[in-house]
Amino acid sequence: MPYLTSTAAGTRTGGGDHAGFGIPGLAHPLLAPTEWGELARPGAPLHWVVLDVADGPGLRPDPHCLEAVGRLRTAGVRVLGHLDAAHGFRSHGDLVADAQRFTDWYRVGGFLLDRCPGDRDALSTVRRTVGALRGLRGLRDDAHIVLGHGTHPHPGFLELGDQLVTFCGRWADYRWSQVAEWTADHPPERFCHFVHGVPRPHLEEALRIARWQGAGTIWFTDRTDGHGRVDPWETMPGYWDEIVSRIGTGVSE
Repeated sequence: MPYLTSTAAGTRTGGGDHAGFGIPGLAHPLLAPTEWGELARPGAPLHWVVLDVADGPGLRPDPHCLEAVGRLRTAGVRVLGHLDAAHGFRSHGDLVADAQRFTDWYRVGGFLLDRCPGDRDALSTVRRTVGALRGLRGLRDDAHIVLGHGTHPHPGFLELGDQLVTFCGRWADYRWSQVAEWTADHPPERFCHFVHGVPRPHLEEALRIARWQGAGTIWFTDRTDGHGRVDPWETMPGYWDEIVSRIGTGVSE
């Protein structure tokens, strides 16, 4: 059982009507057409899906990505563009330029600012970036910004993003992870957990940890990172139908 740093955090739940999936980045639709097609099927409680064309939006509109995003948009699924903040080393101009291309070409509904710095000293820099993202030409007023820290950042970041990714990593670490006390003051829909290497027999335990720690958006997979050589998010988990049935209304056959 994971150690919980406060009683309130231990009694909150991430389940109910607000629980759902955030897909951090499947492989390119040309390489994973079945996976992208699966996301457009009814029944899966998808909060959003991240599009990463080529470490960002790519150099020109990609017809395969345009088709995949169009299907998801028709199905009512929000698509976010993937922006790599490189722990604060990516320039403001490059991030905003990539974001504008995502908006112009794919009409995304927001962004995942991946590898977002989480220290207090970075608050002003991230505030500037998020402000620029929300003000992009053509972006809707309800744009959704996810800050992908991967660990608990300074609580001030909650004022900047719509959601924070407060865990991203291996099951071996997640099952003994701790939740920051300050998260207990906020609803589960503000937090996301991405966990890879979750064996099927431990799926219920992983879901229980997410509820205890108050994460309303999750992505669990049995895929692993192969000791850093493989992207575990590129394919669907082997228990996709099972996890959908546990979280949502089930996938239609």
